[in-house]
Amino acid sequence: MTTVPVARTSGRDRALLLALCGTIFLEGSDVAMLAVAVPTIRADLGLTTGTAAWVMSGYVLGYAGFTLLGGRAADLLGRRRMFLIWLGVFLVFSMLGGFATAGWMLVVARFVTGVAAAFMTPAAMSIITTSYPEGPQRDKALLIFAGAGACGFSLGLVIGGLLTELGWRWVFFAPVFLAGAILLAALRLLPAEARPEPAQRGYDLAGAACAAAAMLLFAYGIVRLEHRGEGLGLTLGALATGLALVAAFIVIERRVKAPLVRLGIFRKAAMVRADLGALLFLGAFFGFQFIVTLYLQELRGWSSLQAAIALIVMGCDAVLAPTLTPRLVNRYGNGRVIFGGFLLAIVAYGLFLPVGMDWSYAAMSPSLIIAGTAFALAYGPLTIAATDSVPKEEQGLAGGLLYTFTQFGSAVGISAVTAVYGIAAAGADDSPGAVLNAYRTALVVPVVMVLLGTAISAFGLRGTGPANGRQKGPAPATAESTAACPASNSPLQKGR
Repeated sequence: MTTVPVARTSGRDRALLLALCGTIFLEGSDVAMLAVAVPTIRADLGLTTGTAAWVMSGYVLGYAGFTLLGGRAADLLGRRRMFLIWLGVFLVFSMLGGFATAGWMLVVARFVTGVAAAFMTPAAMSIITTSYPEGPQRDKALLIFAGAGACGFSLGLVIGGLLTELGWRWVFFAPVFLAGAILLAALRLLPAEARPEPAQRGYDLAGAACAAAAMLLFAYGIVRLEHRGEGLGLTLGALATGLALVAAFIVIERRVKAPLVRLGIFRKAAMVRADLGALLFLGAFFGFQFIVTLYLQELRGWSSLQAAIALIVMGCDAVLAPTLTPRLVNRYGNGRVIFGGFLLAIVAYGLFLPVGMDWSYAAMSPSLIIAGTAFALAYGPLTIAATDSVPKEEQGLAGGLLYTFTQFGSAVGISAVTAVYGIAAAGADDSPGAVLNAYRTALVVPVVMVLLGTAISAFGLRGTGPANGRQKGPAPATAESTAACPASNSPLQKGR
């Protein structure tokens, strides 16, 4: 194939990378905006506490339940096709959520939106990983992609607070405009792709059904942990049934001719270590952020907008991820940068453990800034490690596995801190001092999670060097240079 000169392709490549990063920005901001708006939605529609919780949990169920299937569908049915179709579904159901007049309508809209994200996000990520060769270019693109998601979440907190002041329905309508712009850009920029060869196409329906059902039950059981002893039988039943379905799934995948998940992929120790690390890191991050938000709003009496603005310093990762992190990865390798990110997270969460009743923002800010820096160092390299050395035809699967682990991590982190807080507060009075002690106890959970993650990531330090053993090459200096210079065999250059 004749290589198209960079001068003729750089603008298009930058635009395509921007559109793909817009997808993860959309997903991150959508979640953050709704988190800020839920109390207002609950008051306006007269929702019960349980229904309000399911407005958030419905998204997690849909996302976590179908991400594995979504990643494999991108490999088997076409990454472009899956990206465009499910981005359209995301747009439609986000709009329907804005017109909801009852709690069940919101829950359904959020569930389907989560399913859409489960298909479109791995597709977007696999388009990037199959468009660049392993090395500095792909690493840079993935770090930009991860940074865009973090930026979306951080800005979404503030934007959500502002939109909620205008009316909570705008929290649902705003993503519609962004999704529409991304969809129009993607239709123009995404290159056509050949249909999979007949020998490569297989539809493991039994495996897909088992995987989706197992993930849904696990997500449901994890979310129900927040209720502690209430309905414990149902929670344990969901988790036990999920385990049984996983066993059935393994049997099916061993016997079926075209498995949904090639079980041999789990022999890639670096990928499994990265997925587990992402679960623990994201769980700790969101659990910490959840408790800090409750502390600021419920104990200190800050408004949702004030709390969102206070937390925005954690968004420093959006600046550091595409600038500092690539240089560190190029010099020290993924393993060491991930390990450093976990160490910083331990410091960040540990510093917040003795939080006081009247802490000034200056006293809180070191923890928040260090937490954001830790995210910048760890999350992007974890994304790289989860897809390195995975064949092109399984990049969607690798992305699906990563996002399955990250979604479960988020659910585990929030559910665990909520459960521990409830246990610590049980039997105590409702005095501010008792509430503060319960918050302090719950803050131990993120510390424990990052300690476990540090231990796991330490195994990746053996024999690591620049770029984890890959030949060291000059990292692109800017996001623009990465997008402008794909490899000559990049799918971004096909069909032009």
